[in-house]
Amino acid sequence: MPDIKHPRPEAIIEGGTGGAHLAEVNVELLEGERRKVSSTELVNRWRQAVGDIPGVSSLTFTSSLFTTGEAINIELTHHTFETLLLITNRMKELLAQYQGVSDITDDFEPGKTELKLTLKEQGRLLGVTLSDLARQIRYGFYGQEVQRFQRGREDIRVMVRYPEAQRRSLADINGLRLHLAQGRKVPLSQVANIREGRGYAAINRLDRHRVVTITADVDEAVGNANEINQDLLSRVLPQMQNEFPGLTFSFGGRQKEQAESFAGLRLNFIIALLAIFALLAVQFRSYIQPAIVMSAIPFGLVGAVIGHILMGFNLSLLSLFGLVALAGIVVNDSLILIDLINRERKEGVPLKKVVIDSTARRFRPIILTTLTTFFGLTPMIMEKSLQARFLIPMAVSLGFGVMFATAITLLLVPSLYLILEDMRAMNEKIITKVKIFLRAS
Repeated sequence: MPDIKHPRPEAIIEGGTGGAHLAEVNVELLEGERRKVSSTELVNRWRQAVGDIPGVSSLTFTSSLFTTGEAINIELTHHTFETLLLITNRMKELLAQYQGVSDITDDFEPGKTELKLTLKEQGRLLGVTLSDLARQIRYGFYGQEVQRFQRGREDIRVMVRYPEAQRRSLADINGLRLHLAQGRKVPLSQVANIREGRGYAAINRLDRHRVVTITADVDEAVGNANEINQDLLSRVLPQMQNEFPGLTFSFGGRQKEQAESFAGLRLNFIIALLAIFALLAVQFRSYIQPAIVMSAIPFGLVGAVIGHILMGFNLSLLSLFGLVALAGIVVNDSLILIDLINRERKEGVPLKKVVIDSTARRFRPIILTTLTTFFGLTPMIMEKSLQARFLIPMAVSLGFGVMFATAITLLLVPSLYLILEDMRAMNEKIITKVKIFLRAS
């Protein structure tokens, strides 16, 4: 961990605040090529060195400039606010049991210390209302405006209130005497209960219900945020609903952004596949050959997943963008192979010979195209700078997907073509025999 007082040359440490009760420390690291410590490792070591700080309500550590939200973001609602706070504390304890989960916090922030007043039954009998109670206490300690006049450009307000010596401590409130409508005065303690408590710094609502949002960060080297969210959705939160009837929940942050992006991406991916199929069907004048060409797409997706495993990356939203782009790239090799086979067959070359010759003739251009694509993406895959790092998953999807799909294409596409022609020949024989049988009968 770099020394905070005397930082190493690879980091610049700055302090800042967003208010009298807030503080932050920003550490700007040098480029990835010039340091040996990753930002995630630095944050983890910093978190361990700091530990728990007494009196701090929220302490978070972040190590990414580009984020789509918190790794874990759960919005809880309940019609009883006290129960909601109990559920919130229970959920935070459960989240702490997952490996890699840290910076667990919620957005409920207690307000400042205050005195809460409630009327006694005796006060109600004397005709005192909560409005009278609040108004007289406010006038006594804050003041009541009795006059306003101009002095030059200034607006002067004259306030009437208790002398300063009678409004310095909480004990002065206990000795306050209220004025009744009949002109009598009674001690405040005789008509009201006084207790010390805390108000609310902010009240968040969702669909007219109180809501508390719990957020947490996940160390991807130890845990997987998607798996944790899925476990919360399928096991933990339903159990909480059984224990606390009336509890409702929803996911926000990165999980919500991913769900919305996946929904749009899924629809666009289907549209792209249909467009590819339509273009190939027009070119080949067939509905079966486009399916053979597109058979390389699933294997390209498998190659992309294998590439992520080998490179140590988790599948992300940009990885899926790469998979969509990959679907349009891997069909190129199959396309030129099928096109050559069709052209050679029109010249009367036997089926097996044309398939073998076409595969051999297209082997070199297909391999060269694949290698140039992969090695063109290699610099981005091996890049360590922060500016390009978030694009690496997409490059991994494209590079490894093309390599794996090419190896499969050279074996799968010719085999499928031969199988298709065998089935077609078999169908023609069956149809011919049926026609002969019908004529004979």
